[in-house]
Amino acid sequence: MRPLFKALTGVLAAGVLAGASTPGVEAADAGPPGRSPTTRNVIDWKPCPQDATAECGTLRLPVDWARPSAEKFDLAVARRKATDPDRRVGVLLVNPGGPGDSGVDFAVRRATSHFSADVQETFDIVGFDPRGVGGSQPVKCSAKLLDQAPSAYPGDQQEFDQLAAYNRALRQDCRRHSGPVFDHADTLSVVRDMDAVRGSLGEEKINYFGHSYGTLIGEQYAERYGDRIRTMALTANIDHSLGTREFLVSSAATAEDSFHQFVKWCESTSSCALHGRDVTVVWDDLLARADRGEVHDPQSPDQVLTARAIAFKAFKEYFYGPDWDELAAYVAGLDAQKRVPEERLRTLRPQPRAPQGAEERTRAEPFYAVFCQDWRFRPKNYQEYAGLTRAELRAAPHLRGSPRVHAAVAGCVGWPDRVNNPQHRLHITEAPEILMLHSLHDPANNYTWATNVHRQTRRTTVLLPYEGAGHSVYGRTDCTRDAVDDYLVERKLPDSGSRCAPATEN
Repeated sequence: MRPLFKALTGVLAAGVLAGASTPGVEAADAGPPGRSPTTRNVIDWKPCPQDATAECGTLRLPVDWARPSAEKFDLAVARRKATDPDRRVGVLLVNPGGPGDSGVDFAVRRATSHFSADVQETFDIVGFDPRGVGGSQPVKCSAKLLDQAPSAYPGDQQEFDQLAAYNRALRQDCRRHSGPVFDHADTLSVVRDMDAVRGSLGEEKINYFGHSYGTLIGEQYAERYGDRIRTMALTANIDHSLGTREFLVSSAATAEDSFHQFVKWCESTSSCALHGRDVTVVWDDLLARADRGEVHDPQSPDQVLTARAIAFKAFKEYFYGPDWDELAAYVAGLDAQKRVPEERLRTLRPQPRAPQGAEERTRAEPFYAVFCQDWRFRPKNYQEYAGLTRAELRAAPHLRGSPRVHAAVAGCVGWPDRVNNPQHRLHITEAPEILMLHSLHDPANNYTWATNVHRQTRRTTVLLPYEGAGHSVYGRTDCTRDAVDDYLVERKLPDSGSRCAPATEN
């Protein structure tokens, strides 16, 4: 997922645009169950403060679509108009993933470098911040409470109970600071919002590009509003039919696979900073030293690095690209550190944070409000949780499990059993053919997730494998980019059995 999360405590809400947009026109009441209003509601577009070449606005929508006349919130929206009006085909709604990444920020700051000139000429590129994210009434929590999170690796039933109690307290705290949007941050509600955006733009059909968690928005939009789609391209796909064990183990396995891809690259590449050494041994020894408190952050010498912190940095900062050269240099640098005497280790512990000012007492943390309402992951006791952890570690012995999904599942321990958007197999009946791309060696979203989704929707989806590594797919090669461009612009799908070869550089 780009990223499923950049870090699990607040950094997902990058590009917050609260206060930057202008008020829009309130949406009409909902129509029949499962459908959004058909009345057109105009967004009052203004130049974006961050970049006047893009337009920003808001759309007022129900917090709870089952009670459309009750409390409302403002959905932040941004648009870049097609650069060649004579070629304009329609709108391309986009979501870059997360959950928690800003679609407004993507449209304003990243779309021009992400998409080809052909796509920019042909479509109005429209991004929105999903409810609870960025400028769309963001979910906020007490910074002090967020900083008191217990370990996601409890050692017994008592520590498991403490984790559950903390999660319940944090959930109530976030609800108090965020209002009722917290209880309606699930993807099904986001799907209703996206269709309201379509209506506000006066479009009978939309085009959609979703990456990572953004593919779940696309998949569920296709289930509910398939007849309102012209084209839909999904990269790094989510399989929303997985149970807890399948989700954890497959996530760990694909992270471990990326580690082995790195090792293979280093063995065959002379520029690798670890070339000629046994990379696996170097890595395992480094994590063992970190377990003993012997490794510290080169950028912050007073900060001791844990094994999990090293694994997470490798996973998120270097596997996603992938950026093998940078990873090799990072590992080599940590490995070359001098052994730190025990008496010095006691002075290299993280220092308490300084008291925060009034404006910093809360911070945005939308991840769990979305994730724990989209997935019924609720380990009931330590025995069940420990069994899941052991299975995860067996699937990824060198990465110590999944660096991100373990913490995600841990964050739902103790939540109510009721889930707004529980897992299910996709059932798409009215949508046109949807293009799916997925890396064979995606570090975050296992390639089997894409094949599972394709199997569930075989009459509706076309799967194009990218045979390389990394989480991002669209811009990896001419093959991946051209496949998406040809499909979005001309509705031309790849030939059956097509594949894209891996990029030559990392």
